[in-house]
Amino acid sequence: MLAAARSQACRGLAENTALLRPLVDRFVAGETVDAVLAATAALTTDRLVTIDHLGEDTHDRAQADTVVDAYVTLLHRLGDAGLTERAEVSVKLSALGQALPGEDADKIALDNARRICAVAAEVGTTVTVDMEDHTTTDSTLGIVAELRAEHPWVGAVLQAQLRRTEDDCRALAGPGSRVRLCKGAYDEPLSVAYRDRHEVDSSYVRCLKILMEGEGLPMVATHDPRLVSIARHLAEANGRGPEAYELQMLNGVRPDAQQELAAEGLTMRVYLPYGTEWYGYFMRRLAERPANLAFFGRSLLSRS
Repeated sequence: MLAAARSQACRGLAENTALLRPLVDRFVAGETVDAVLAATAALTTDRLVTIDHLGEDTHDRAQADTVVDAYVTLLHRLGDAGLTERAEVSVKLSALGQALPGEDADKIALDNARRICAVAAEVGTTVTVDMEDHTTTDSTLGIVAELRAEHPWVGAVLQAQLRRTEDDCRALAGPGSRVRLCKGAYDEPLSVAYRDRHEVDSSYVRCLKILMEGEGLPMVATHDPRLVSIARHLAEANGRGPEAYELQMLNGVRPDAQQELAAEGLTMRVYLPYGTEWYGYFMRRLAERPANLAFFGRSLLSRS
């Protein structure tokens, strides 16, 4: 799968295969800023949105600069459209230079993220920093800490499958902190991660308890109805109203459930990717965990 992700021939075939378009169109909001703005306007009638400009594993400084420019344009367009109260952006540090060769990679990623955060502050919205595989966790959390010194609202993402995450939740559960808790989509080694689905779910609940008992804003990223129910129970037990935590789901996954939860008055945020790099995005997701193929297939067959 990784070889196919790098293959221009496979990419060309996929991009011109009509059978793949329904899958792509369901999960990705098109390739242009205009397309993602239209999707954002539609979704924000009852939900919130976080927008991801697709692209990661950048190994070229010019490419990283291009990604930053894309986010700057997106943020200004969100401001011009009056959408910044209900839409923010998510960024992957690997797309901003974290994966560049040399000792300055983290500094380049930090400087680029600072530029994006400054524009977000200017237009009145926020930024959440996505988490990638476990080898980048310390670097990513260090950059998040640097960003929060100037922009305390910067969101962090933690993955319940990693054995370290309970400690990270404790460290990040302070006042004003925004933490998105997800299960994790990377095929991590047993030495650093839980491999069994039930162990991951149990870790998710333990981490969620820490965040709900903390002083920050828990952002509960899961499509699992049981975990959504547990999150609601924990929020109520800790005196949190609907404005004091978020439920988050991927664009195109359980959209009926998203609308139903929003109609109940809960805060629901949709993770909305867009851009021309959708091919590599999907192939890498499948390569990281082949079970994702069945997940995407089931999601495509069931709109609820």
